[in-house]
Amino acid sequence: MQRFQSKTALVTGAAQGIGRRVAERLAEEGAQLILVDRSELVFELQSLPGNPLILTADLEQYAECERVVQAGVERFKRLDILINNVGGTIWAKPYEHYEPAQIEAEVRRSLFPTLWCCHAALPHMLAQGQGAIVNVSSIATRSINRVPYGAAKGGVNALTACLAFENAGRGIRVNATAPGGTEAPPRRIPRNAALQSSEEKVWYQQIVDQTLDTSLMHRYGSIEEQVGAILFLASDEASYITGVTLPVGGGDLG
Repeated sequence: MQRFQSKTALVTGAAQGIGRRVAERLAEEGAQLILVDRSELVFELQSLPGNPLILTADLEQYAECERVVQAGVERFKRLDILINNVGGTIWAKPYEHYEPAQIEAEVRRSLFPTLWCCHAALPHMLAQGQGAIVNVSSIATRSINRVPYGAAKGGVNALTACLAFENAGRGIRVNATAPGGTEAPPRRIPRNAALQSSEEKVWYQQIVDQTLDTSLMHRYGSIEEQVGAILFLASDEASYITGVTLPVGGGDLG
């Protein structure tokens, strides 16, 4: 398939996991790519077809989001697709064990990059009269041991619905996927580099057990299963879909 021929797509969090595979699949289907991550591992994608623009940035900062979007538009003259993939649980523990700074860090990591990138990209999409935004949320909006992360992803869901409502009549579609548990290689740069205590390992295992229990399929998904849903919503195949958060969790609706 060449669903993205002649389209320009910006993918955040492109260095590892779901984001990296989204970038590879978009390249295979003909997209011009702007690939962004805070890690320099993203430069490993430089060999993808189409001479992608590779940038490092801290997308928790609005100025960095503006810089990235502007650089992409200067290179490719347009922006058709934005895939907001930055985010992820930093700590896993019952809410009373979070420190205030950790709560703020979780929200900054998993909500603000999506808020900021949507705000930076939207004027360019409106100027060209079309665009598709896909936000990566999570079914963790109903889960245990990660309340701040769940709250941040609940914000992503609300952002998705409200932004779609505002812009459906102006040619912009806004959707989200809500991944469930996903089998992925170990992160080469972990979100939380601190060694886990035995108690923290128990709390994380509780998340795994709950995820398997609430999935009707009682298994984790694959990266390809997550990427397929993201690319569908980004493509013209989903031209009559907006304002939707699509759970991709084996029947767990989040």
